[in-house]
Amino acid sequence: MLSVCSRIVVPYDGSELSKKALNTAIQLAKQDEKIQINAVTVLSIPDRLAYNDGVRESYFKAAKELEQEIEESLKTLPNNETKITVLEGNPGAKIVEFSKDNGVDLVIMGSRGLSGLQEWFLGSVSQYVVQKSACPVYITK
Repeated sequence: MLSVCSRIVVPYDGSELSKKALNTAIQLAKQDEKIQINAVTVLSIPDRLAYNDGVRESYFKAAKELEQEIEESLKTLPNNETKITVLEGNPGAKIVEFSKDNGVDLVIMGSRGLSGLQEWFLGSVSQYVVQKSACPVYITK
């Protein structure tokens, strides 16, 4: 029984690393049907494009496709509670906020694998979540 981490959030963007993170969460959940998985997709629409209906529509269409991918993966968990949530805004901040607001016990997410210099200049969502999250964060590589 793994009830110490019964509420898991998996940020999902369709990348190979987010798929790996979701698979890791599924493997944990298979060990205990009390584990809940919430896959979160965050739409980060650039401000200059946010008011263009066509652009917004294409972002939400892409999010729908991600939801379908997630649903396929989560079908392997017939007894666990699963949810898919789509948020809009800064990915790191939204993941941290969502985790705090929903009493999440563990975040499982991928890392972009930036080089040291790129990471220093650009930062990363996973780095932000590790620094700001109130709960443990498991990074897959």
